[in-house]
Amino acid sequence: MKKIVFATNNSHKLDELRKLTEGKIEILSLNDINCHDDIPETADTLEGNALIKARWVKERYGYDCFADDTGLEVDALGGAPGVMSARYAGDGHDSQANMKLLIANLDGISNRTARFRTVIALIEGEKETMMDGVVDGVITEKPSGENGFGYDPIFRPEGYEVTFAEMGADEKNKISHRGRAVAKLMEYFSL
Repeated sequence: MKKIVFATNNSHKLDELRKLTEGKIEILSLNDINCHDDIPETADTLEGNALIKARWVKERYGYDCFADDTGLEVDALGGAPGVMSARYAGDGHDSQANMKLLIANLDGISNRTARFRTVIALIEGEKETMMDGVVDGVITEKPSGENGFGYDPIFRPEGYEVTFAEMGADEKNKISHRGRAVAKLMEYFSL
């Protein structure tokens, strides 16, 4: 079975990816390779941040790896929070504060269309490959649901009457931005 490092410290993302690739690819975490670095995310695009993380692991630890960056892009806010999604309300990566600020910034705005976008940067040997996954939807007026993480309680995907946080993990993974990006990764590996 193919082994590859997923350059993330986010346990939720790691769990999602391991479920999506179970039995096909062995996903190693940064902890599995003794990488405890605070990898910077200083790019102004999702693509740039994903590449920074993947290159960091490849250059310092020598492993083939992939990294992702995900953003929630809200049309009425010019694509914000976008690359700043995790730090929208400050550097604390506070999901509750991020959702509260986003809802406040959309107060009185009828256009609540948005999309989640995940970009994956894969490095195998010297080759760098980019792929992405997108899911369109709307931002709800208040949080609903207990599952998922991040903005899941306020994002209702197109064609559904429930938020990501109201879906089970299997249902969400079938349609999510990360699920779609990982499907492209699996297709790349011919799995």
